[in-house]
Amino acid sequence: MTKTALITGITGQDGYYLSHLLLNRNYRVVGLIPPHREPNLAKLGSLADKVEIYTVDLKDSTALLTAVEQLRPQEIYNLAAPSFVPDSWKDPLGTLDLITGTATRFLEAVRQVGLSTRFYQASSSEMFGDVSCSPQDENTPFRPKNPYAAAKLHAHWTMVHHRQRYGLFACSGILYNHESPLRPPQFVTRKISLAAASIKLGLTNTLEIGNLDAKRDWGFAGDYVEAMWRMLQVDEPEEYVIGTGKLHSVRDLVAAAFDCVGLDWRQYVVINTSLLRPDEHFQLVANPSKAKNKLGWQTQVSFEQLLEKMVLTDLQRLQSGMTTPAISPQRG
Repeated sequence: MTKTALITGITGQDGYYLSHLLLNRNYRVVGLIPPHREPNLAKLGSLADKVEIYTVDLKDSTALLTAVEQLRPQEIYNLAAPSFVPDSWKDPLGTLDLITGTATRFLEAVRQVGLSTRFYQASSSEMFGDVSCSPQDENTPFRPKNPYAAAKLHAHWTMVHHRQRYGLFACSGILYNHESPLRPPQFVTRKISLAAASIKLGLTNTLEIGNLDAKRDWGFAGDYVEAMWRMLQVDEPEEYVIGTGKLHSVRDLVAAAFDCVGLDWRQYVVINTSLLRPDEHFQLVANPSKAKNKLGWQTQVSFEQLLEKMVLTDLQRLQSGMTTPAISPQRG
């Protein structure tokens, strides 16, 4: 039997890589998108003709229940969320409704229809926030520091409560930073890869950065969606911390990116203190032991390989006159 998987946030980075993975496993993939997001379907590139699109207002409980009842999916991947964390301060209530509201409406729809659907909730390492210990695992206390993280935590606990009270197969991946050539330019990784490529081609001369010492656990998005899928294939639903387990600084990012094009980053980087984030985390790094032991999951793409993917893709884009991330990169 062909399995049906529903994905919210299908036009985002993770939605693309997850769709690619599921299609390769012969799933019927249905993307649920609100009407105003339809123009973003171009971001799926060649996958746009291979997935089904169901237009629905994610804030409408009745419409979402109807979608679940009609499509009767075996799996739901709820990836809907604002992609850029700092923007959550501009609309904290809207962020809460999009993240927590969508998760709650989905869980209630599955419960009310009476399906045995397996539900994946996209949680975030941002929930750990102001960490007291490092690395973090599934038992580390949550201390969110921004509206995005607080909304993710609310959705996370809502998912846990529905699993405990109603016996739903509901789980979450607490994902650390995961990047790819599909990242929009406002993300530091893509900003750096695009700058390295632009400077190499003589299109720009400098890269402005805030804090070179800020550190994160960065991995490849194509690896992380594999973990999402594996969480829904095991017997028991649980939470999993997903990351590389390695901490790198922004300085490391810059050095790796500029190395890809044979440039000395120190000749081009300018520090701009206005770019500093007041809620920056310095010790967010994963302990992914549980995912390795229970899911058989581990990263395949190294930090250096990730930056190489991004820089070389941006070089190709700029040389062809394209700067947007609307391409079809393949995993590997």
